[in-house]
Amino acid sequence: MKKALHAAGLDVSRLGSGTLLVQRHANGRRSVRDLGGDTFVVVPTGPDARRVRKVGKHLGAYVVTDPVVLRDHMPRFQRAMSAYLGTQQVLATLRALDVDLVLDVGANTGQFASSLRRNGYRGRIVSFEPLEEFAAQVREQAAGDALWTVHQCALGDEDGTAEINAMPGTMSSLLPSTQFGRDWAENLDKIEKRIIQVRRLDSVYDEVVGDQADPRVYLKLDTQGYDLRAFRGACDSIEHVVAMQSELSCVPIYEGMPGWAEQLAAFEVAGFEIAGMYEVSRDEPTLRVIEFDVVMVRPEAVRGPR
Repeated sequence: MKKALHAAGLDVSRLGSGTLLVQRHANGRRSVRDLGGDTFVVVPTGPDARRVRKVGKHLGAYVVTDPVVLRDHMPRFQRAMSAYLGTQQVLATLRALDVDLVLDVGANTGQFASSLRRNGYRGRIVSFEPLEEFAAQVREQAAGDALWTVHQCALGDEDGTAEINAMPGTMSSLLPSTQFGRDWAENLDKIEKRIIQVRRLDSVYDEVVGDQADPRVYLKLDTQGYDLRAFRGACDSIEHVVAMQSELSCVPIYEGMPGWAEQLAAFEVAGFEIAGMYEVSRDEPTLRVIEFDVVMVRPEAVRGPR
């Protein structure tokens, strides 16, 4: 099937939920991006045909959906679309601002950095991951990539050590979980206490940059409630950051984590302005968004007319 589609000028890749994003290439070809589990390419022949909806007036892009699947799995569709658009926003931001150093803070198993590499970013990446088993996985992915290095530590607002709540999967945090968090994600009830190293970005910045002259830095924060503390540990080095992203909390899943308004205020005081916001997670029973990813830029960092 894939070979036949490719021969017909179609590229197929998976993104997530009973939905296809069909987009026109600059060269006139079209690509098909699968947004969901059991989605497949079909030729409409009857009442069960997929619906095609144009996305934007001048984009040449269309969403092809099964109305029943879309209705029954709307939250999954929204998250899949949001994740796709968020990734494209980050890539566009790296290009527009000529970023040549990405600080991947809260690397987990390396999924963010790996996505950048798959999507064409070829500049330097420095990943920070405090848990030994996850840091080992990131190092394995970075093996053979001279421009991707890994530091086994967390970033915060003080140098030292701290106790982290290590959990199965992707949600380890230096903060204890709230009752809502434990009700929402059962893994938050299954923690293992560990002692980790914590550094301020200001303390490691010169080491990270090395002999790279005047780097244009993108700061990615994903620390499960600790983003603002990590940001506050970059009082001096933050002036080199031309763009950033962080998770904003609408419904706290960790005790003591700042709300979205407090975080945004701190980022804006440092000179960053919102370029895009994308849903990360949702509490489906109450229809509330739990977290957004926000991408922010320094407007003056854009070089030349766009």
